[in-house]
Amino acid sequence: MWRDFVYVIVGGGVAAGYAALEFTKKGVSHGQLCIISDETVAPYERPALSKGFLFPEAPARLPGFHTCVGANEEKLTPNWYTEHGIELILGTRVVSADTRLKTLLTATGDTITYKYLIIATGARALKLEEIGINGSNAENVCYLRDLADATKLVNMMRMCTGGTAIVIGGGYIGMECAASLVMNKIKVTMVFPGSYCMDRLFSPKIARYYEDFYKSKGVNFIKGTSLSSLVINLDGKVTGAKLKDGRYVHADMVVVGIGARPNTSLFEGQLTFENGGIQVNSQMQSSKTSVYAVGDIASFPVKLFGDTRRLEHVDAARKTAKHAVCAIMEPKTTSDFDYLPFFYSRVFSLSWQFYGDNVGEVVHFGDFSGTKFGAYWVNDNRLVGCFLEGGGNEDYVAIADAIRLKPVVLDLGELERKGVDFVLAVRQKPPVSPTVCCCGGGGDSSVPLKKGVYLWYAASGIVVAASAAAFAYWYADSGSNLSIDMDRGCEFELYV
Repeated sequence: MWRDFVYVIVGGGVAAGYAALEFTKKGVSHGQLCIISDETVAPYERPALSKGFLFPEAPARLPGFHTCVGANEEKLTPNWYTEHGIELILGTRVVSADTRLKTLLTATGDTITYKYLIIATGARALKLEEIGINGSNAENVCYLRDLADATKLVNMMRMCTGGTAIVIGGGYIGMECAASLVMNKIKVTMVFPGSYCMDRLFSPKIARYYEDFYKSKGVNFIKGTSLSSLVINLDGKVTGAKLKDGRYVHADMVVVGIGARPNTSLFEGQLTFENGGIQVNSQMQSSKTSVYAVGDIASFPVKLFGDTRRLEHVDAARKTAKHAVCAIMEPKTTSDFDYLPFFYSRVFSLSWQFYGDNVGEVVHFGDFSGTKFGAYWVNDNRLVGCFLEGGGNEDYVAIADAIRLKPVVLDLGELERKGVDFVLAVRQKPPVSPTVCCCGGGGDSSVPLKKGVYLWYAASGIVVAASAAAFAYWYADSGSNLSIDMDRGCEFELYV
């Protein structure tokens, strides 16, 4: 059967939900838009799966975390899509795409045509078999990428309460799942090849703080080695793991978090690729003008740092999706996408946020024996990144403002001494720029921004922070499931 739409979104994750909401804001007509997803539920806030969904008490459940509650916007339940004339084609896989003919073929045999296509297929969990290890199909081996994965993980944790678990991987999924396993009274051993956790973002000193905190909760770390094989009994269950350094670790269950791969195979050979994803311009438009890519699969220009990046994070998914819709619906008035890289997490009683880039010299500040500390990154004498644990709304807004401005830093010691006060001061006055050298040697050709620009950034940030804080209070007071999700630290974000 042939079906014709003006706008089609392939993929049913976070980006799809935010794109759908933006389409309605821009006046899409009933019957013009459809979303094709291999999941059986409407788009939801995926970050909830690694936190609130795994809680042993009062866990988050749908419909409580459908998009777009994570950004303090409407909750898009299945009825919402019906009321807005948006067709959800769920539980359906697209098996082929032809960007020249503008057609998609589904596993059910339907051919869907489009005028504009948004690719929002996200990423998939990297499986053990892809690194030469068998065992993914074992009953007690879990991954975490979608609702089905999370449901399996919950069921397995209930069966293993009081038992042991191995977490393979020391990144986002590994750290957040380890915390949830502990909350479910399961003793955890984390195994990863790096010398410290979250090594793509954390400095060794920051990582040491979190590892010590996890150890205080009973988590055991085995670092500098990796999984060699899983030991599986005659019932098809994993009983333990052999490591490459020769050690054996007993386990009642295994959680694998060894990375993700973008779902782009449908478009290989048809679109231009970069950084492992689909290359797009500052309007999220691919090498085919009728095709846009957003979220985990999009490799887009980051104006702030003058390069192209593919960022696997919910914040980028939400914002690239909204921008793509604006570019499609209002091409003449949509400016270039100007994104500030942003990451966050919350585990146990800890909560951190990171803005910018972690390149250059790192300067730590604050009390690492307490609850509030962080780090700055300075590259070519400019502040380019900041990490903060235990900050307040004003701190995070100030950090975002300052990183966007990339103020000149001539004294690293000042950053260490002042800590967060440095970025708070940046909002009050323009940064100092060295004298411009017109002969081409030395100096810095940047022009300092006027105070009005700082005040605008600060004012806009405070408005967003206040709105988000009020939203969090309302949900917590109402007893909604989403209040559980908010414990992620930023199911809604405090950013500008």
